[in-house]
This record gives sequence, C-alpha cells and structure tokens, in this order.
Amino acid sequence: MFNIEFKYIEVLLLIVLLLPILFIVLKRKNGDINTIFSKRVLEKISVEKSGLNNKTRDIFIIISLIFLIIALARPYIKGKPIKVESSFISGVVGFDLSQSMFVKDIYPNRFELAKRKFEQFLNNFKNGQLGIIGFSSKSFLISPMTNDYNSLKFLISNLSFDYISLKGTSILSALESVNMLYENNKKKQKVAIFFTDGGDKNDLSKEIAYAKENNISVFIYAVATKKGGVIETQNGVVKDKKGDIVISRINENIKKLALQTGGAYLPYSLDKNDIKLLSDSIKMKFKANNKTHEIIYDNKELFYIPLSLALLFYFISIFSLPQRRIKKWKFYLLYLWQLV
Repeated sequence: MFNIEFKYIEVLLLIVLLLPILFIVLKRKNGDINTIFSKRVLEKISVEKSGLNNKTRDIFIIISLIFLIIALARPYIKGKPIKVESSFISGVVGFDLSQSMFVKDIYPNRFELAKRKFEQFLNNFKNGQLGIIGFSSKSFLISPMTNDYNSLKFLISNLSFDYISLKGTSILSALESVNMLYENNKKKQKVAIFFTDGGDKNDLSKEIAYAKENNISVFIYAVATKKGGVIETQNGVVKDKKGDIVISRINENIKKLALQTGGAYLPYSLDKNDIKLLSDSIKMKFKANNKTHEIIYDNKELFYIPLSLALLFYFISIFSLPQRRIKKWKFYLLYLWQLV
C-alpha cells in the first residue's frame, strides 16, 4: 500500500469551511422561474431542457474547490531516503559603522561603497551561511547565521547612518562578536570578513592574539584611501581638541591582522572583480574543511491528480447550460403580464 502524506496538512482544514456551504446548497429550494410561471407557460417559452440545474452546478463548484484545497496541501508518496554530502562555508561579515565611514574620499562614501561591495560578494559567495554584525566602539548583531541572501541584501541596503552616530573602531569587540556567532567552538575554523577603514589604532597585537586563540581568520576589505578626507556628520565637519579638521586615512596596520591570522587584505577598487577574488580565496581555503551530511527523500508528488479533478469539475459546472433557457423577450412580457 502507498503511504500518502501531505506536505501542508493544515491546509485541509479549509475543507471544513466548505461543508456548511455544501449543506446550504443541498437544502436550498429552487429559486428559478418555476416559482414564477406555471408549468403550461414554461413549456411555451422554454427553448431546451438539457444541461445541469443550478443546484447541481453549485455542488460541482464546491467539489472543485475541495479538490483544489487537497492539491494545495501537496499530497505525496514518501520515497526512499537518500544521503547527500555537501560542502559549505560559514562566515561573519562585519561593517565598520564609525563616523570615519562618512568620509567621501571614495564615492559616494566609504560606507555606501562597502554596502555595494557586500552585494557583489553575495553574488559570488554561494553554498554558505553568513552572519552580519556592525561595530564601532562596540559591536552589535544585525543578522544571525543564514543562507537567505535576499534577506541579507535587504537588511544591508536599508542600513543607514541616519540612525547611527558612533565614534571609534573596536576591532576586538567585532572579533568577540564573531566568536559568539560561532557559539564559542574553539576547534572550528572561523571566518570574519570586515569592511573597514582600519580605525586609528596602531598596535593590534591584542586583536591578533585573540583571533589566533579562537581560530578566526580575518579577511579585510579596506574602504579608504591613503590621501583620506574630512569627516562630515550632520553637525558639520569633525575637529580635534585643538580645533583642527580631522583627516581620516586608511590605517594600513589592519593588514597585519589579516595576514597574521591566515586571512587576506584587499584594498578598495572600483573593479567588480576584486570582491570576486576575495570570495574565491575564502572558498578555496575553507570549503574542504566544512562538510555536512543531509538526508533527503525521493518523494513522488501527487498534487496534479486533485488539481486535474478540480479543473474538470470546474469546467463542467461553467460550460453546462441551465436546465431551461428562456427567450428573453417572451420572459419579460409574460412576467409583466402576470404582475398586471
């Protein structure tokens, strides 16, 4: 015997809503012209008596809806289990959200370029799970690990500095968040991809030590230039304690963090292929180290059977003629005559 199951069995509850309607149709008396004219008059104005009556057609439509609901519930015959091995990469993407990311030494500014590069990164980075964090003086979660890239694109495209006013860049705080997203598994190799200008810290020995201790390989996409630019906020140009305008440049010390943790450092470029190189380097290094086994079933879909029956009953009800078709001009004349 075939073991028939339903993928969305809860959809079948909609049939319960149709049962009262079916009951009303079955109990309903004919409300057609039989109640208006006598049998002798009907015989004179009737053209033909073929086809289904209204009640039968209503029943057919309800039966059609029932079969449609069954089709939506996705009936299937459960097949044999198949073991599938797949490789994947999990990583955490970090966005620098400090004030220096306002700088326009890169068009339109550093942060907007980082968002564009991230979208290009998703287009090249496949078969992997990604989490997203934001960091400045502190870090916070934007998205947990997921392979829903459309949701990630939506989140980042709508991430705006209009709601952010943060100072400083704490790479260590970002690394701690990366470690937490990996559930503190010290044996597992972790991947961090940071879009940052490097902040203003010269000594990154603590960050390097923490990354090595927790098996975090850091990949840096540097979104800043050596020439740099002024930091502009909604309150105007940022100045230091002496009143001088602050110039923010790329902090190339961040390169040490990437190279000493087994990652890579990539300076910004307007070329779309640069982010592809970053994605490919991550996949080549870590894809073989992450494998999972998944059980899938070779199921046989049966939805097309109730769907075909639903269409059959629907077309029968639609294209069937009423029991009696009346010549319109005779109908109106006789109806007015009886009213008089």
